[in-house]
Amino acid sequence: MAKVVCVLYDDPVDGYPTTYARDDLPKIDHYPGGQTLPTPKAIDFVPGTLLGSVSGELGLRTYLEANGHTLVVTSDKDGPDSVFEKELVDADVVISQPFWPAYLTPERIAKARNLKLALTAGIGSDHVDLQSAIDRNITVAEVTYCNSISVAEHVVMMILGLVRNYLPAHDWARKGGWNIADCVKHSYDLEAMSVGTVAAGRIGLAVLRRLAPFDVKLHYTDRHRLPEAVEKELNLTWHDTPQDMYPHCDVVTLNCPLHPETEHMVNEETLKLFKRGAYIVNTARGKLCDRDAIARALENGQLAGYAGDVWFPQPAPADHPWRTMAWNGMTPHMSGTSLTAQTRYAAGTREILEAFFEGRPIRDEYLIVQGGALAGTGAHSYSKGNATGGSEEAAKFKKAG
Repeated sequence: MAKVVCVLYDDPVDGYPTTYARDDLPKIDHYPGGQTLPTPKAIDFVPGTLLGSVSGELGLRTYLEANGHTLVVTSDKDGPDSVFEKELVDADVVISQPFWPAYLTPERIAKARNLKLALTAGIGSDHVDLQSAIDRNITVAEVTYCNSISVAEHVVMMILGLVRNYLPAHDWARKGGWNIADCVKHSYDLEAMSVGTVAAGRIGLAVLRRLAPFDVKLHYTDRHRLPEAVEKELNLTWHDTPQDMYPHCDVVTLNCPLHPETEHMVNEETLKLFKRGAYIVNTARGKLCDRDAIARALENGQLAGYAGDVWFPQPAPADHPWRTMAWNGMTPHMSGTSLTAQTRYAAGTREILEAFFEGRPIRDEYLIVQGGALAGTGAHSYSKGNATGGSEEAAKFKKAG
């Protein structure tokens, strides 16, 4: 039987919830485009409950133990003395979430001699060294589309929050002030601005569709051009490269995967291509941007704002400059782990495990690496190589805590 190591974020500081704000979730049976929601044989959790923290266990314990497997759940993931590192040595399956990633570096994969499946409960497998997974014939899978709309909603919220200067204005009200001039001196209308997305896949296209009613000019760049009918429907302007698109946009949102080709794609040099006073929203991966170049661009006015929920590494050290830099709208990595999204990706994790243990094919759209090569969604969206370098810095958060 298998040993499954599951790395999840900590429970709330006031304890695991016993009640929730809402009694149920709206029901959908498919995503835009027709892909069906996860279809496990059963689930052992209540939809809408906190599944992504340690006590939630993604609702997996009853299923795994009933089938003779061992489940280890921990939030302690960073550093050589972490629970994760110790339990990894004889693990057959590793599960983690992008929000609290268990970094599977080349060194860790070399130690994990039994590892057969690295499963992302969510979307985005850059915390796994894909090259080592390819070389070792380890399957890498993720629950594609489970939280794409969740992230798209977060992007739109953050764009409006930056452009309208919402967060500083909220702080004035929260602290008892009424300083209207201070609230509006950095506030503009989104209407008629040009907004561009780097990548127009499930998340990027959903962002474009949600922004169209705001009467903005929409731009996009992607290695796979959208169908002409979609471009006409949304009045999209396509650009061959991100560098071609940046000068045209007041707002740029990053919605592409992290892999060696996209690492630090926004840097000291490419920031010079942006309009002065542009905004960047990044809910994709923190390492798409050069950390210090972003902070400097906000300080010198090249950027008017930067928001997102992705950092590198994760969790971010307490001294990470994005926590305190000017005009930022940063949050912990939360956009894709709403209670709604958790219900879907917990069910998708169960579906993948059922297929894996029963020797059935995992859905093609869930596959990133299989059979020693990029596969399924991975072949469409990723490139070979390793993007985990520097992840050991996450241990600084643990020490600070």
